[in-house]
Amino acid sequence: MLNVTEQTISEVFPPYKPGETAAGREIYRCTKTYDHNEGLSCCFRQWPARHSHCRLIHGYALAFAFRFATSRLDQHNWCFDFGGMKQVKQWLHHMFDHTMLVAGDDPQLSVFRYLSDQGLVNLRVLPQVGCEALAKIVFDHVAQ
Repeated sequence: MLNVTEQTISEVFPPYKPGETAAGREIYRCTKTYDHNEGLSCCFRQWPARHSHCRLIHGYALAFAFRFATSRLDQHNWCFDFGGMKQVKQWLHHMFDHTMLVAGDDPQLSVFRYLSDQGLVNLRVLPQVGCEALAKIVFDHVAQ
């Protein structure tokens, strides 16, 4: 199972209790993180939030945690082979490393496209923006 938000992680994977089992078997868990040292810094605005400063362009240093769980380890005694995460890491950098994220319905999208055409922003147009929306976008991409 793969989770990208701390709230979801804590609901699906409550804190480990020694001796915990699933249907009489051990539960093995591991986490792969891409933290702030990874350099995933982007900016966006939440244009519908007209009542808030979040409507303005602002930046974030993003971090992602992918949790895996199984009741059976593989032949290497691994829960998950992190070598399989290389494409995920590349995609995360493509999407969130010094990029400008804009919602596809942003009324100023043409301005952002112009800035991109001028080489002033590295534009990514997404269905929605915001930390929660990004968690869903990452989850949906990785789950494919």
